Amino acid sequence: MITRLRALMRAWTTAVPVLAVVLLALTWGRSLSVAVVVLVTAVLAGSVLAAVHHAEVVAHRVGEPFGSLVLAVAVTVIEVALIVTLMADGGDKSATLARDTVFAAVMITCNGVIGLCLLVASMRHGTAVFNAEGTIAALGTVATLATLSLVLPTFTTSKPGPEFSGVQLTFAALSSLILYGLFVATLTVRHRDYFLPITRQGDVITSDHHAASPSARTAWTSLGLLGIALVGVVGLAKSVSPTIESGVAAAGLHHAVVGVIIALLVLLPETIAALRSARRDRMQTSLNLALGSAMASIGLTIPAVALASVWLPGPLVLGLGSTHMLLLLLTVVVGSLTVVPGRATPLQGGVHLVIFAAYLELAINP
Repeated sequence: MITRLRALMRAWTTAVPVLAVVLLALTWGRSLSVAVVVLVTAVLAGSVLAAVHHAEVVAHRVGEPFGSLVLAVAVTVIEVALIVTLMADGGDKSATLARDTVFAAVMITCNGVIGLCLLVASMRHGTAVFNAEGTIAALGTVATLATLSLVLPTFTTSKPGPEFSGVQLTFAALSSLILYGLFVATLTVRHRDYFLPITRQGDVITSDHHAASPSARTAWTSLGLLGIALVGVVGLAKSVSPTIESGVAAAGLHHAVVGVIIALLVLLPETIAALRSARRDRMQTSLNLALGSAMASIGLTIPAVALASVWLPGPLVLGLGSTHMLLLLLTVVVGSLTVVPGRATPLQGGVHLVIFAAYLELAINP
């Protein structure tokens, strides 16, 4: 029976990503009927679950924190490609697309994902425990990247509007790459133990022995299928975005809601993987996924759009408004107070979720 279930799992997690890419090729750039939208949504959900499965296989093979890094970088690379593609279409809305997408990713991961994981872990295990040294370093890097890339353009004077000049944009892009590179080196080489899950006594968990490690061939196959699944997730999210836009407009909501919905769909694989780790009392893995995704979103997106802005039409607006800057400041302050003790209760999870709810409310009703 168990062997049959495993075979069924391998079959659908292989078939669904391939089906998603085929469906993406058939629907890309076309107006979709209601029936096709329903089909695309179902395949999109299946691709998300398949991506989580293959990410966990890879993570089990390479161990933490490398597994969290693989999923975060894979999602972000495809997200960056999607942003650049949408910006190439031009239009007034493309000027703020990179800013809105990056800020949405930061708020979703640093408040929505972290809040949910803290709540799940603390409700299930009493308190959520994690390594404060690595987590506060990651949060500090996210705060620095967000400030350099999203806050400073609002106050610079070399160019009118919340935009960087060419030299300033180059500096922001290089700084983002350098900081992200330093974080990856710290995460994987010099201080890897700072980002490993810990027991309730504070001992580092170097590996889980509940299951045998998959073979190298299985891991490489899952890595390839993970990439295919993520292409399907992001591409199908783009395909259904016109339907989402029409629904948002019909409901009389602000256009920023579209960006939030798309960001939620794109980050869904990481969210599910983080929640699964929280349920297993591996809160550090959840934090690695959330903060690593926020960091990758800024550290890879800003350099990519800076390079693309050389040939893309229209301005590149990166500076946040006062309301979003206040939410970012609140996120950093509350996040620091959450991670410094190295353990958290349901209260901290609830606080982050309220901040995330405030962001969603202001996106709907600015």
